[in-house]
Amino acid sequence: MSTAALPADALTGHRITSVDSAPLRSRYPRTIGRNARLGAHGDGPGALAITVRTDTGVSGWGIYEGPEPDLGACIGLPLEEIFDPAVGVIAPRALPLDIALHDLAATILGIPVHRMLGGHGALAVDCYSGAIYFDDLDPEQDPRGTAGVLASCAADWEAGYRAFKLKIGRGNRWMPAAAGFDRDLEVLQAVRTAYPEARLMVDMNDGYSPEQTVRFLDTVQEWDLFWIEEPFAEHRSGLALVREHLTRNGSEVLVADGEFEPDVGLVLDLAREGLLDVLLMDVLSFGFTAWRRLMPTVHEIGAVASPHAWGHPLKTLYAAQLAAGLGNIDVVESVPGTTDGVDASAYRLQDGRITLPATPGFALELSG
Repeated sequence: MSTAALPADALTGHRITSVDSAPLRSRYPRTIGRNARLGAHGDGPGALAITVRTDTGVSGWGIYEGPEPDLGACIGLPLEEIFDPAVGVIAPRALPLDIALHDLAATILGIPVHRMLGGHGALAVDCYSGAIYFDDLDPEQDPRGTAGVLASCAADWEAGYRAFKLKIGRGNRWMPAAAGFDRDLEVLQAVRTAYPEARLMVDMNDGYSPEQTVRFLDTVQEWDLFWIEEPFAEHRSGLALVREHLTRNGSEVLVADGEFEPDVGLVLDLAREGLLDVLLMDVLSFGFTAWRRLMPTVHEIGAVASPHAWGHPLKTLYAAQLAAGLGNIDVVESVPGTTDGVDASAYRLQDGRITLPATPGFALELSG
C-alpha cells in the first residue's frame, strides 16, 4: 500500500482521551563495555513507554527517550489534527508521541506500520550486532584480550546474527595511541579470521584522526569491511582525505556518519558531495516523522540510510519497520536483548535477518 492510497479521512472520528507514561527497562544478555569515548554501557538502559488512547477504545504505544514530555498537550484533540498517515506527526506539540501515534494510526487502519509508510522495502531486513565493544579490556583486573571480543561475537552468532560492528579507537582514551591502534587491528583480524563470511563494520566513535583513518584503511584493505562509522567529527577536509584514499585504491568501503548530535543540513551536504554514503540519524531522537520527510532527499542524492538504533532492543524493531516501509535502508543496527513487559515474539531473527510480522501497528504487546 502506497501512502497515496491511504484515504484522506482515515483517522477521522478518533479523539485523544489520554496519554500515559510508564518506566521501561531493557536488558542486554551481557554487560556492554567501553567504546572510544565512553565507559562501560552496563546491562541495559531505562526509558518511557508512552501510550495514547482514543475515545473509540483504540490505543497505540511507543518508546520515548528523554525527560518526560507534557503528556496533556494533545488530550482532547481529534487525531487527524495531529497525525496524517501519509506524513506522520503534523503538530509540533505531538512530536514526543511520534512512535506511539504511528502505532495507533496503523492499528486503526488495520495494517503494519511498514505498510502505512509505503511498503518500499523487504520484509526480511538485514541486521548486524552492534554490541561488540572493548571486551578485550575487561575486567580491568584481568583483561580477557581478544578472546573476550570473540566470545561476544560467538554469542551473537549463536543468536542468529551474521554481521558485526566492532568498536575501535582504543588509543583515543583507554590505551596509548600506538598500542590502541595495534589492538584495533588485532581484534579486527581475529574476528575476520573466525568469521570469514560475516559482514563487518567498524565504529570509531570519533576516536580517530583523518590521517589515522587513512592508515587504518590501508592496513585492512584485504579484510573486506562494509563500512567505517564516525571516524572523526564530520568535516569536509578530513572526509575528503578519506574519500580520495578510497577512490585511489578502488575501495568499496562505505563511510557512515550523522549519529551524534548531527547538523542534518551539513550531513546532507556532505552526502551530496560524495563524502558520506550512509546516514545514521537516530530512529527515536531524530524520529519516524523526520525520517519519512527526509528519505526522498537521501535517495535522490545517492546515499542510503541506517538509522542509529543503539540503546534499546525495541529501537532495532522500529528501524526494521522503517527499512521495510521506506526502503533505501540496506541494513539496520540490532541491539541484542529484551525489554521487560514487552512481547516482541512476532519478530524473528534468523540467519542475519529480522522478519517483520503482518500484525497491525508495530506488533509489540505491552503488559500492564
